[in-house]
Amino acid sequence: MNPNLSRLQPYPFEKLRQLFKGVTPNTRYQEIKLFIGEPQHETPLLIKDALASGLDGLAHYPTTLGSPELRRVIAEWIERRYAIDRVDPETQVIPVNGSREALFSFCQAVIDPSATRGGPPIVVCPNPFYQIYEGAAFLAGAEPRFLNTLPDDDFAFDFDTLSEAEWQRVQLFYVCSPGNPTGKVLALDDWRRLFELADRYGFIIAADECYSEIYFDEAAPPLGGLQAAQLLGRGWERLVMFSSLSKRSNAPGLRSGFVAGDAATLKAFLLYRTYHGCAMNPAVQAASTAAWLDEAHVRLNRQRYREKFAAVTPILGAALGAVQPDAGFYYWARTPMDDGEFARRLLAEYNVMVLPGSFLARDANGSNPGAGFVRIALVAPLAECLDAAERIRSFTSNLQD
Repeated sequence: MNPNLSRLQPYPFEKLRQLFKGVTPNTRYQEIKLFIGEPQHETPLLIKDALASGLDGLAHYPTTLGSPELRRVIAEWIERRYAIDRVDPETQVIPVNGSREALFSFCQAVIDPSATRGGPPIVVCPNPFYQIYEGAAFLAGAEPRFLNTLPDDDFAFDFDTLSEAEWQRVQLFYVCSPGNPTGKVLALDDWRRLFELADRYGFIIAADECYSEIYFDEAAPPLGGLQAAQLLGRGWERLVMFSSLSKRSNAPGLRSGFVAGDAATLKAFLLYRTYHGCAMNPAVQAASTAAWLDEAHVRLNRQRYREKFAAVTPILGAALGAVQPDAGFYYWARTPMDDGEFARRLLAEYNVMVLPGSFLARDANGSNPGAGFVRIALVAPLAECLDAAERIRSFTSNLQD
């Protein structure tokens, strides 16, 4: 067996299952699940109809590169969404089976274990982070390095965490904007600094942007990595973005997204994927094409999240000091006690499930930046979110009595 498998930590939701063992929820309350970032708004009918209409495609093997129509539609969406001058659908776009599988397999394709001195290659991750980054690094034979992102620093990367010798070994840098779980959106100056480091040390940037379409001001969508590069007058060398329909279109079960960016990097990634055997189902391609072509359902989706945040933020602000994030659908809220104990007691006393922040981070530089926080996913219907928020307020009020 691959010895690196032993380095993988239990997934956060497995840790949560273990944490909740032996907890008996208060049956006076209906269960409300706010621990997982699974959209619970309905999948638009236009996507379901396109999926059903595309079933004849099951009679054919799909190509790894996907259909020309889907690549064209994605390229045109990127151009519209990010005000990009030109995206080549032949060389700068690859459809993938959700951003999760692509974020993992991308690391396997780009890491070269023989190309560094003084130790194995390094993959840099934000901390807290999406655990796929860490697992991808381990199974590629690399070492993850975590840069703590803290609220006191507005969740900015502390690039000085790494020594010069460590920067020399960096081959891949995962960045998530809007961030999971913090909701932080990188500004142009943040991208400028990251590009400078990539130019100096030659690493690839993997920009995870799967939350990019959940934001609050229709006139000010979050800045993307490809867009930042264009605004700074540079090309997309060693820069690839990852996007998904899961959050944007309430279709997590569709397993559909794309990667886009540097043509040379994507050419190598395509070769890897050809052998990996991960071509997208033709019916899913048809549904994805319909989804990327339509923005009306995406605007409606954002409006629903805006309504929930507007209603819930005052309540959770009073209870936990929670604030509305830059984007995305998570609160990253401080807890008045150990975050694991907070989650256990909240379930036991009020039947609300949230995720301890320490499960989403690693000890780095003497601390776990997720400790003392919980991630609250505002994915349930408005009434449930309000009910959960009131229960959390009652719970924290009782702690103070």
